[in-house]
Amino acid sequence: MKLRSKINLYTTVLFICLLVLINGSIYFTFSRMILKSELQRTAAESVQTVKGMKMARSAIPTGDLLRAYVPVNGMLKVVRADSSIDAAITAPGHQNLIEIPNHYYQQEQRKIIKLNGVPHAFVSIPIIWKNGEIAELQATESLATTAQNLRILIYVLIAVTLLAAIPAFISSRILSNLISQPISSMIRTMREIRGSGQYKRIELPKQSKDELYQMGETFNEMIRQLKLNYEKQEQFVSNASHELKTPLTVIESYANLLKRRGKTAPELFDESVEAIHSEAIRMKELTQQLLLLAKHDEQWKITMEIISLKGLAEESIRSFRTAFHREIDLVIEQPVVVKADVQKLKQLIYILMENAHKYSDAPITVKVLVENNRGVLEIIDRGIGIPASEISKVFDRFYRVDKARTRKSGGFGLGLSLAREIAEAMNAELSLESVEGQGTSAQIWLKLADSH
Repeated sequence: MKLRSKINLYTTVLFICLLVLINGSIYFTFSRMILKSELQRTAAESVQTVKGMKMARSAIPTGDLLRAYVPVNGMLKVVRADSSIDAAITAPGHQNLIEIPNHYYQQEQRKIIKLNGVPHAFVSIPIIWKNGEIAELQATESLATTAQNLRILIYVLIAVTLLAAIPAFISSRILSNLISQPISSMIRTMREIRGSGQYKRIELPKQSKDELYQMGETFNEMIRQLKLNYEKQEQFVSNASHELKTPLTVIESYANLLKRRGKTAPELFDESVEAIHSEAIRMKELTQQLLLLAKHDEQWKITMEIISLKGLAEESIRSFRTAFHREIDLVIEQPVVVKADVQKLKQLIYILMENAHKYSDAPITVKVLVENNRGVLEIIDRGIGIPASEISKVFDRFYRVDKARTRKSGGFGLGLSLAREIAEAMNAELSLESVEGQGTSAQIWLKLADSH
């Protein structure tokens, strides 16, 4: 069953059930009230009859006295203590009431009884009878007219319920259409996207700001993000294919050269093996960086520790000096203790120092300081710098500022993108400041150990 039909059905059924409950409460409340009123009226008439009988005493025969007070649609009778009838008078057309079994109650009774499905008001009042005997005057009055009125009330309430169900059904239909319209629009749009492969948005009413509008707005935002991610993925795959194509071509060319002349030219053999080895290392590095970038930030295994930036910087610089034989100056403006993952922070420092090494021949400077209540590790080079228009793009994957220079130095345009992923995984911040022709400063902003 479609959502529209469910809303229409459930709303209509709920409304009818509610209406039946209300009308049922009205009927039972009214019927109890009117039957109670009729019973009280019969009891009042019986009391007046008892008073009349006391005043008349034995001057008037019992039958004539009861005939004077008998209800127009009921019966009066006097029942003795042994449940026998002393006298009984019925109104014309109600002779069947005489068949009611006799019973002596010993106290006043007021109740509604049913005879042949018709409600009757029954009242029994003790009286002093002949020779001082205690008997009971029992009055029974048919409430057929009241029952008929109650049946008419039932018919009226049923008719009202059925008539009210019509606008309830129509209004629920309109409501279901209103609710399901944006959902149907999204379904159509999804099918169009699946069929055409083109990302589309749904049209939203400008005047509405309800939950349905918000759902449509969220859908459009999701489509925008999917389109953006798809475009990035396409660009990523294209760039990765391009980067892998070059070393594979070099390896294939040298392998073919080895097949033709490798056995007869030792110097060519050495050159080819060296070239193949070099390109294989480049492919390994590229593959490792691609695998790291393919991780979602939730998949990074982060172990936050209390770290002294001075000690970590000294260790990283010592390793980097040994590997690249570069001059690196360490400036400690003040001791800084931060929260970070040791291995991830080392990897981040190596990426930034490797960039400084590639794009600058001058000494590299590493600073440790506190700024804006955060620990900062700053890596400064005095190299070619980055144009102001390019700074916002350097964190994109495979992006190069100077493509010829980076190709020569072996870069893939993945280092800063990977650095940003690592920084975000540690809840750190990475920023760049650069002046073209003067150099670049990269800052790692970390939370202090005593911050919350």
